[in-house]
Amino acid sequence: MTEFTHGILTASKSIYTNNKGSILRTIIYTIGHFAIAITVLMLIAEVSFMVALTDAIVEPLANAVWYFVLDKIWVAKYKK
Repeated sequence: MTEFTHGILTASKSIYTNNKGSILRTIIYTIGHFAIAITVLMLIAEVSFMVALTDAIVEPLANAVWYFVLDKIWVAKYKK
């Protein structure tokens, strides 16, 4: 293993260890959002499954990043 690879793995473990709760909540939220977005788009907008799937993946990923940032701010503010 190169020093670069070792550094990435070490940093990843540190990020995971320090953010387990936020990461888990973010993953659960994102999976739920995928399912909800596909269902809503197919029922209301009457788009094909592939169009709904594409939108349901791209948009929630952006929301997941936003939620992670929001959760980190929330925890930092109310942890005191």
